[in-house]
Amino acid sequence: MGNFMHKEKYRVLLLGNPNVGKSALFYNLTKKYASVSNYPGTTVSIFKGKVSVGEHHEIEFIDTPGFYNFITITEEEKVTRDIIFSKDFDLILHVVDAKNIIRMLPLTFQLIEADEPTILVLNMYDELEYLGSQINVTHLEHDLGIPVVKTTAIKNQGTENLLSRILAVLEGRYNFNPIKITYTEKIEDLIQKISSMLEYDYPISKRAMSLLIMQKDKDILNLIKKEKNYENIQKILDGISDDLNIEIAHKRLELAKKLCEEHFIKKNKKLESKIRTYLDRLSLHPVSGFIAVAIILYFGFYKFVGQFGAGTLVDFIETQIFEQKINPYVDSFFHNLLDNSIFFNLFAGDYGIITLGIRYAIAIVLPVVSTFFFMFALLEDSGYLVRLSIILDRFMKKIGLSGRAIIPLILGLGCGTMATLVTRTLETKRERYLVTFLLALTIPCSAQLGVILGLFHENFTGLIIWFLTIVIVFTFSSFILNRYLIGEEVSFFMEVPPLRLPSLQNVFLKTFSRLKWYAAEVIPLFIYASILIWIAKLIRLFDVLTYILSFPAKWAGLPDKMGDIILYGFFRRDFGAAGLYDIHDILTQKNIIVACVILTLFVPCIAQLFVMIKERGLKTASLIFLSIVPFAFLTGIILNFILTLGGMK
Repeated sequence: MGNFMHKEKYRVLLLGNPNVGKSALFYNLTKKYASVSNYPGTTVSIFKGKVSVGEHHEIEFIDTPGFYNFITITEEEKVTRDIIFSKDFDLILHVVDAKNIIRMLPLTFQLIEADEPTILVLNMYDELEYLGSQINVTHLEHDLGIPVVKTTAIKNQGTENLLSRILAVLEGRYNFNPIKITYTEKIEDLIQKISSMLEYDYPISKRAMSLLIMQKDKDILNLIKKEKNYENIQKILDGISDDLNIEIAHKRLELAKKLCEEHFIKKNKKLESKIRTYLDRLSLHPVSGFIAVAIILYFGFYKFVGQFGAGTLVDFIETQIFEQKINPYVDSFFHNLLDNSIFFNLFAGDYGIITLGIRYAIAIVLPVVSTFFFMFALLEDSGYLVRLSIILDRFMKKIGLSGRAIIPLILGLGCGTMATLVTRTLETKRERYLVTFLLALTIPCSAQLGVILGLFHENFTGLIIWFLTIVIVFTFSSFILNRYLIGEEVSFFMEVPPLRLPSLQNVFLKTFSRLKWYAAEVIPLFIYASILIWIAKLIRLFDVLTYILSFPAKWAGLPDKMGDIILYGFFRRDFGAAGLYDIHDILTQKNIIVACVILTLFVPCIAQLFVMIKERGLKTASLIFLSIVPFAFLTGIILNFILTLGGMK
């Protein structure tokens, strides 16, 4: 460990459990935003950012997915292990939650055993001090034999010191003398036997490889199949009990406890904020927790996103800016330029790129996603989303999911495409399939949800009926799938971050970052959708499809125009919802409820469908698609019948 060469460019990995502040630290080091979140599962993709240090060095930092152990469970952990095995880096920053260091040090020991150059970063150090404790960093560093640095990433404290230590390590100015983790005599004998049988070079040390082999890691066993002593190794493994995993883990944890007992400095515990402690308890209580959810849904999403975002802001931008100023000017300009040619409708008119695509994107959807992203960022940064997972875990277990599954489901309220990618964080293939289906069927994206909330901003009864219908469909489909899907049961473990006041800087950074994503990824899709609609109308394909869709729409009591809007929803869910908003004046209360239910349940947008194919395969994605279409209309027809019987018009 610590064999460095002087180079101009270095690569440094940020590695650690989910929710320890890796992404916040990444931003502090690079000033490049990477979805800083106070809940597990955000960093699914790999984020890279470069920083120049002095005149001669450039460091590329790589923010990796959450990682608990070299024995991987989730897909995101496997991604991180693959990055470690690639050896395409110079240094690892093992970022840990300082107040939970005992539980996280075993991973540090695994990195040391693997002979990986590592700096231990004690992040969230302010939380440890808040609890009245400190760590003697100098003594801990001496005993571990690797650099140890304390930081509070959310406040950008300790970053300069960390960068200085990184540079010292990369330039070879730090001499590693890592601790030797010694196991029982039986385990040490097994390590020696298996190590002597390994002839090939592997990306980690033979000692670390031997420990993973002894723990019967399937990926590692596949990796060593080329060894001529493979059969002899298998014979040794046949005599090893599964309890060996527990022995190895226990020894690492025992060593972590011993080090922390020696180096923890207990002070008089600070007087904790009574308000914070009280709110923390309330947020996890089975009764008050659900009341808190209801309050947040009502004031945060219905009032702020629905009434203010999708009501006040949308009305102002669409009416005062687009309808009164921009659209008349655009129609006049292109009429003078193109007269009544077919190209006029490409840019202007009812379905033009500017008058429909850009108007929908900026006037109807942008205010909604802005307010939604802001509200969502507040909940993320406060640590509330993890508590929501814990509260809902018991219910989720009944439908074959764990509390962890609530994360992609809630993310689906932001973007179903992004949420489908985040299903990689779920432990079992069965759970990933189930959540993918529920995302496609029952979870509206932020823009679609915002427009729906806007449509109901003066009709709370209608909103409740829509909400209860979606909840019933969610529960019913979950129970059915849970009964017939084959697969292993899920477990639930999640780090609970402190409940804290959100940092406005983080909240605005998150909101701004997601709006940048919206501008770069979503607005062009509205333009492409306008072009596709224009082409489809020219060749009359659009007319054929909307004609076909108009029949089940009529059976659900909706006007013919709904065929167009449902088809829009396939290009973009929010595109269809925006189209519904366009004609809401001609719809009855019953029509709006039924239409919102059908649009919510209808097939996911084309982008989400492509991601479903990529993540779950063409066969599964096609099956989901073909089952959702008739189910959405059938639900709308039944709901229309029930509301008619109830006397609603």
